[in-house]
Amino acid sequence: MAMKLLVSIVHSDDADGLTGALRDGGFSSTKISTTGGFLREGNATILIGTDETDVQNVLDIIKRNCHTRTLYVNPLPPVMEPGELYMPNPVEVQVGGAVIFVLDVERHIKF
Repeated sequence: MAMKLLVSIVHSDDADGLTGALRDGGFSSTKISTTGGFLREGNATILIGTDETDVQNVLDIIKRNCHTRTLYVNPLPPVMEPGELYMPNPVEVQVGGAVIFVLDVERHIKF
């Protein structure tokens, strides 16, 4: 049976709920804390190895547990001019959700 490795990058707020849901669904996972994106916010990279026939089940669990959110952020730091302070307007951005890579596993070894 063919094995797949799912590499899922999720928002850190969703990571613990996702790993719990994966465990409840009978899937093992490894969580690695990461940072990325233009906001430099905390992410988690979740590694899940599974049979090819279970890939859709794992994707469904990820979709149910990783949600997109709207944040308002200042794109630039305040600008100080002599005698003036310019505060840029906040910008609406979407964060969260999941980015998933599904890779073929050539060999799986478990000791």
